[in-house]
Amino acid sequence: MGEKKLKLGLPKGSLENSTLELFRRAGWEITLSSRNYFPTIDDPDISCSLVRAQEMARYLEAGVLDLGLTGYDWILENQSKVEIVSDLVYSKASARKARWVLAVPMNSPIRSIEDCAGKRISTELVAFTRRYFAERNIPVEVEFSWGATEAKVVEELVDAIVEVTETGSTIKAHGLEIIHTLLETNTKLAANPESLRDPWKKRKIDQIALLLKGALNAEKMVGLKMNVPEDCIGAVMQVLPSLTSPTMARLYNSSWVSMESVVSQQTVREIIPRLIAAGADGIIEYPLNKMVMRE
Repeated sequence: MGEKKLKLGLPKGSLENSTLELFRRAGWEITLSSRNYFPTIDDPDISCSLVRAQEMARYLEAGVLDLGLTGYDWILENQSKVEIVSDLVYSKASARKARWVLAVPMNSPIRSIEDCAGKRISTELVAFTRRYFAERNIPVEVEFSWGATEAKVVEELVDAIVEVTETGSTIKAHGLEIIHTLLETNTKLAANPESLRDPWKKRKIDQIALLLKGALNAEKMVGLKMNVPEDCIGAVMQVLPSLTSPTMARLYNSSWVSMESVVSQQTVREIIPRLIAAGADGIIEYPLNKMVMRE
């Protein structure tokens, strides 16, 4: 019997680079090769495959992969029987929930999903869209779009589109308007159910999920370390936010203490001047790789 391996699927495409960076911050170095779809990883317990997010859930369900990153939309599209291990919101490509929306030209008579009865809709999310309208007893013709979906409705090849968007700006730029949201989606860490029943694989999956979440928790946080006179501790504590309370250590042969805390990167520029005014000195700001929390 050979060595055990956890088969990990990495999304090829828009999330590819940001996924590799997330794993790097979590503690794994993954190296791509331009000649194949099997990146190398500095962990002998893991083997990697590059897979399009649209297909990931199918491979997970079939057991070809044990663990993978894909969108909730593609799990629903394939009606895949996979276990969602964790939400993973990372990079500009997944920093917020995306929406699959129904969009039509500004001058279209279609004002609601009910108005789509008997109409033709173009989308990449075909199976989900068909089910969505069927569940509401709205007869529509749904066709697969190979790309340039917005152009199809602009050129009157179809009556409406179902397209994914974060801000809606691209849809608006094509002279379209959103009249309905079908689905909100974001990236999921998903696993094959049988893999989760294997104790060895379950431990490895839990390790990966914990450290990926730790890297994400630290993404917009920084550490602050400073020296504070004893008589200014109260004033500094009024300024300094913390997950629990700041760490404090008395400086050798001194009436000063060293204080350390974790704060939001967005607020640190406001906090540091206030800390100085409250009596802190020698403030050091440092980046964080991971912030692992007990859930």
